[in-house]
Amino acid sequence: MAPRRPAELYRAPFPLYTVRLHPRRPLAITAGGGGAAKTGIRNGVHFLQLEQIGGQLSASLLHCHDTETRATMTMALAGDVIAAGQDNSCHILRFSLREPEPPAAAGKDGGGDRDKEKGVRRRRGPAGAAQGSPPSQAREVKVESLQCVRTDTSPDALQKAVSFSSDGALLATGGADGFLRLWEFPSMKKTLEFKAHDGEIEDIALGPDNKVVTAGRDFQCCVWQQDQLVTGLCWHENLPGIPDKAYRYQACRFGAVEDNAGALRLYTVQVPHKRERRPPPCYLTKWDGKSFLPLLTRPCGSEVISCLSISDSGTFLGLGTVTGSVAIHIAFSLQRLYYVKEAHGIVVTDVAFVPESRPGRELLGGHEAALLSVAVDSRCKLHLLPARRSLPVWLLLLLCAGLIVATILLLQLAFPGFL
Repeated sequence: MAPRRPAELYRAPFPLYTVRLHPRRPLAITAGGGGAAKTGIRNGVHFLQLEQIGGQLSASLLHCHDTETRATMTMALAGDVIAAGQDNSCHILRFSLREPEPPAAAGKDGGGDRDKEKGVRRRRGPAGAAQGSPPSQAREVKVESLQCVRTDTSPDALQKAVSFSSDGALLATGGADGFLRLWEFPSMKKTLEFKAHDGEIEDIALGPDNKVVTAGRDFQCCVWQQDQLVTGLCWHENLPGIPDKAYRYQACRFGAVEDNAGALRLYTVQVPHKRERRPPPCYLTKWDGKSFLPLLTRPCGSEVISCLSISDSGTFLGLGTVTGSVAIHIAFSLQRLYYVKEAHGIVVTDVAFVPESRPGRELLGGHEAALLSVAVDSRCKLHLLPARRSLPVWLLLLLCAGLIVATILLLQLAFPGFL
């Protein structure tokens, strides 16, 4: 049975390029815009409160942060700090949320009037119904700009990738000039700068022991220790018949291993370098996160992959395509569990899983996973993966015992005197 069409969680007044979810709050942050062109399309970062209403996940617009003439193309999140890639720079923003006052106090102080004055807009339900009604728990969001550093110096400068280390002490950026730059956080002091690729850097993943993985448009995916090349990945070395420059790396992400706290996996996406009338398949590859040896490679369809996300536990991979489709794969076998063709009308620019923290589990509503996708069509859509059904252990043991008894009885009937 094919999955239902994904619900539209939110619709922005501008193209959306990136989405992130707060690990400890029911909060989604999405951003985009029309850039510097004078088309009347604004640029901004939108903060959305997520909550369950009537058994369905809904989004409420809490705050719109104006980014003037700069569209946010890439974004990384570390606690309450955002690293936003805008044109040739990385803007560091800190946001804070003030919890709503109790209803009694709010009534005494005229909180309802203040909400009307602030013009908080509400979107209820997955289809955005009842827009404009006041939120039940309106929060105030305050955003302050901390720093801005230039992260690309090429003529066609554009920051294309940004990533925080797991402890939030290091920030890595990459752009169209092929340079990898590492910054101490929060001082934003540049600690390292070197040319990692001939051409654009498509993606960056920070791993353990200060190792950095970069995927470039020069057909290379490299593992770095400081500015020293540790190894270059070769995903097709065990797949004869694939030319060296037929595919390029599109994305790279580290992921945990379910039920194995000490293990780590690296996942990469390979897409065809050239468009053909009969497009060849794209590929997913799973690597050992410490030795960087390939563990498994599988095709993932002929639609060109545009973005990749890993769930917190490392159980699921989320994929978006340039034709607007969205898929969820299981990390163990790379098998596809969920697929919606053309969920968006145009290229999917980013996907992100709902966190598996306690607030995130409350949002799932009995589903095993939830994935948010955004696209240039200005929509944020919700993809739900139903919980996998499993038999209780006691029932499985009872079935095994029954099978053994039935086998003995059949043997007794077929061979009298068997017992």
